[in-house]
Amino acid sequence: MTRPFVKMNGAGNDFIVIDALETPFRPTEDQIRALADRGSGEGFDQLIAMEPSDTADAFMRVWNADGSMVETCGNALRCLGWLLMEAKGSDRVVIDTAGGPTTAVRAGDRQVTVDMGKPRLDWTQVPLAEEMDTRGIELQVGPIDAPLLHTPGAVSMGNPHVVFFTDRQDDGFVTGSGSLVEHHPLFPQGVNVGFANVLDRSHIRLRVWERGAGLTKACGTGACAAQVAAARRGLTDRKATVVVDGGELVIDWDPATDHVLMTGPVEIERTGALVF
Repeated sequence: MTRPFVKMNGAGNDFIVIDALETPFRPTEDQIRALADRGSGEGFDQLIAMEPSDTADAFMRVWNADGSMVETCGNALRCLGWLLMEAKGSDRVVIDTAGGPTTAVRAGDRQVTVDMGKPRLDWTQVPLAEEMDTRGIELQVGPIDAPLLHTPGAVSMGNPHVVFFTDRQDDGFVTGSGSLVEHHPLFPQGVNVGFANVLDRSHIRLRVWERGAGLTKACGTGACAAQVAAARRGLTDRKATVVVDGGELVIDWDPATDHVLMTGPVEIERTGALVF
């Protein structure tokens, strides 16, 4: 059996997108891990299936490179939104996800704005294993008297995030610390781990260790979470450019609606077919 795909990326965060509107697509975890391998497979951060929906233009199903299914993916929402708008000849589509529905609109040449909805800020919504103020939770990495990281903000953007504010962003530090925090017992569903360096009130440099995917070139929900966490601490304004390894994302936490709007690029890399 073969399944056609489109390989896409949003600010470097890359995906294989499968059209499952008519024929269901249910790969096994082993198949996903094999396909995700950048040496022997197609190579990707996430695998995306575009499925039918009774309430939206499509439903987006997301698997991480390790085979685990996750709630949503901000960069993939932009890419899938662009594909749907091209197919429908429209400038606006609604995409449903396990994390809730999302609206995508054109914002220029291969630029898409996605309404990521309201950030979920209560400790039960992230979720955390115990009650804490999510502006700065009780978590640290390193020695008790001299922690390397501490007091991150916690935000759910349909999936759980913690954001440490630090200028330590080298590969080894992000990988070592991120993999440690990802499975911390404070996070019953695991967590995406952001390392945010606030450059000024309108710019953040961000690297993200993604739950189930590792260090990626961009994380859309992570950029949203970093902006929200920074604004809640008064470190930035409510709109900022988040610079990730693969490009830039503009994040606007709209005070009128409390929704987070993410604008960024869409790129098609190639097409192909998966063989099962």
